[in-house]
Amino acid sequence: MKTRFLITLCTAMVVGATLIVAPAIAVDKADEKTPINDTWVTSKTKIALFADTRVHGRQVSVETKKGLVFIRGKVDSDEAKQAAEEIAKGIEGVKGVKNELQVVAPSKREVVEDKDDAITARVKKQFAKEPILKNPGISVQTNAGVVSLSGEVPDISTSAHASWTAWKVPGVKSVKNDLALKEKK
Repeated sequence: MKTRFLITLCTAMVVGATLIVAPAIAVDKADEKTPINDTWVTSKTKIALFADTRVHGRQVSVETKKGLVFIRGKVDSDEAKQAAEEIAKGIEGVKGVKNELQVVAPSKREVVEDKDDAITARVKKQFAKEPILKNPGISVQTNAGVVSLSGEVPDISTSAHASWTAWKVPGVKSVKNDLALKEKK
């Protein structure tokens, strides 16, 4: 009777230990297999920016390409701009941060945003007129008159043409060309 009790007790302990240890091992393996891709980095960065009181997360757009995080938009102060960069750098998987935030006083924001929206619309309209630039892979954003181009283009001449075309649009102060070349397979 005692032997049977001991065998049952040992079996229960082994099963209990397995139930306790198995989930911990599964969590470790899940962490190892969780891919850190650009979409994941972008999402984590946006969440962190929304959670921080120093930065108004809705004022900042985030884009990630091959681990390089681009933060764009308008913030109220230099402190908010620096805080956003620090937050982005602290996210796992971030290889670098390109801080393109513009500091615009809240009182001037509406005027600047109206002008930026109009500039973006004019650049997109001009791109639509150019056969080589009708590619929907080019994203256009404007912050305080600075046009940022991102996305993928087939070659360097298309990238240069996009910069030049955007530069000629009235109201554009400068152009930041972050266009990547499509990898040839």
